[in-house]
Amino acid sequence: MVRRARRINRELAEVYPYAHPELDFRNPFELLVATVLSAQTTDLRVNQTTPALFAKYPTPEDLAAAVPEEVEELIRPTGFFRAKTKSIMGLSAALRDDFGGEVPGRLEDLVKLPGVGRKTAFVVLGNAFGVPGITVDTHFMRLARRWKWTESDDPVKIEAEVATIFPKSEWTMLSHRVIFHGRRICHARKPACGACPITHLCPSYGEGETDPEKAAKLLKYEKGGFPGQRLNPPPDYPGRPAPPLGASG
Repeated sequence: MVRRARRINRELAEVYPYAHPELDFRNPFELLVATVLSAQTTDLRVNQTTPALFAKYPTPEDLAAAVPEEVEELIRPTGFFRAKTKSIMGLSAALRDDFGGEVPGRLEDLVKLPGVGRKTAFVVLGNAFGVPGITVDTHFMRLARRWKWTESDDPVKIEAEVATIFPKSEWTMLSHRVIFHGRRICHARKPACGACPITHLCPSYGEGETDPEKAAKLLKYEKGGFPGQRLNPPPDYPGRPAPPLGASG
């Protein structure tokens, strides 16, 4: 299983050499807030929402001192906007009061912030600080189970089990590759098995559509010829940028 898992990672690296975090951000604070906002919504919706938020509140000090109702209105498109407002204003106040207005680069500090769990912390650590971490979101969890890397449905247990399979240096990019694959090809309801480049390694092949033509119609984002999730993707991203909020794709 370990050998097959590592081969899957190597082949995904060839399929997605441009894998990256799909949230737009310019600094650790923006990534932290965007990741909290991404709960129960798409990265696309967050990316369409955060430009106005950060234009008005560019620092933790600014956001901590904001009028909650004004923040709620700005982030309303992401859903659960009242709870999220409480979280991002609370974490901003904690950054201001306890960390000198800077996002800490340690797991034990990040998870103490309002609205920040291990998944959010590892996103920030891996992509803003270069600290390796495994991000177990819904896509990673689904694919880890399909590939028999784990039988657990507990994110912390999955993280621990997967960590024993791969070298620490691979954890962050592994997370990006698996999540990219889950979003584009290995979907929850209709995995596009017939269009998947790693079927020869997949113990769950056949759970989804195996006909190549039908499977190709299930592909998303750049694999299906559609815009991606970031308004400002990295230079090596082969797809089209996402449209701003209110624009057509």
